[in-house]
Amino acid sequence: MKRVLGVVMDPIGSIHIKKDTTYALLLEAQARGWSIRYMEMADLFLRDGEAHARTRGLKLFRDTTPWFEFLDERDEPLAGLDAILMRKDPPFDMGYIHATYLLEHAEARGVLVVNKPQSLRDANEKLYTAWFPQCMPPTLVAREPARFRNFLTEQVDIVVKPLDEMGGASIFRLRQGDPNINVVLELMTGHGSRFIMAQRFLPEISAGDKRIIVIDGKPAGDYALARIPAPGETRGNLAAGGRGVGVALTERDRWLCAQVGPTLREKGLLFVGLDVIGDYLTEINVTSPTCVRELDAQYGLNLSARLFEVLETRLSARRRTATSS
Repeated sequence: MKRVLGVVMDPIGSIHIKKDTTYALLLEAQARGWSIRYMEMADLFLRDGEAHARTRGLKLFRDTTPWFEFLDERDEPLAGLDAILMRKDPPFDMGYIHATYLLEHAEARGVLVVNKPQSLRDANEKLYTAWFPQCMPPTLVAREPARFRNFLTEQVDIVVKPLDEMGGASIFRLRQGDPNINVVLELMTGHGSRFIMAQRFLPEISAGDKRIIVIDGKPAGDYALARIPAPGETRGNLAAGGRGVGVALTERDRWLCAQVGPTLREKGLLFVGLDVIGDYLTEINVTSPTCVRELDAQYGLNLSARLFEVLETRLSARRRTATSS
């Protein structure tokens, strides 16, 4: 029987296919014979305790324009799907959280949701690093600007960032003597009304902010994508103009993966992007990790296949268990 994959994502017509990881994942699903049902956040709904969605059949074309075609459209219960990829980009707002509650209803009916909805809520991409303090640089999360001024005095050079954005948005570097310290902290914390994060600035960013893809708790291969900041920038994010260069994983990288990986697997976070600068883990990306297409292109890989091997193994195990019970 053909397996059916649902995907919740941003509008597919607006993606950049040479960089889009969701596109790579869907191409792999199609190549394996999965039927694909496409959804956006607004398509999800809950009726009498059961999660549904307006879904559209999706056919993909590899690296061409147009790159997709919608097929049939229907409202259907999510319980009829085998697996769902939750690939909606941040911001991680209340709309996103509400969507995870709907997906949790589908999960309760036996659908394999990647990543696990409860863990998407639990594992804030910045804050979740605090569960692995042995891997972190000096870090402060607070609301009071005075605490950040004290932290800056201790560390001399810091980076401050919001807890719910992506792509390097609203990240500031502050150094002692900077005349903008107060205004940046007031702006970022909303005059003490919002939590933000500060970390010691890591000069190793000049060699890249490495993205390590972790699948089912283990690094997916031997390489990371080092995102090199553009001239005059301190952010390596590709969305902020960074340049992606493949690099071999170091022993320290593998150690960091070993520290974090088992917990990710236990929490149902099967597809994750770790951000590493120098020797330190700076973020754990669980919502819609990227960089698969760049690594595939540079090294002739197919990282998406590794995820689908995990999904198919899990679904087969569930089927055997259901048959024997």
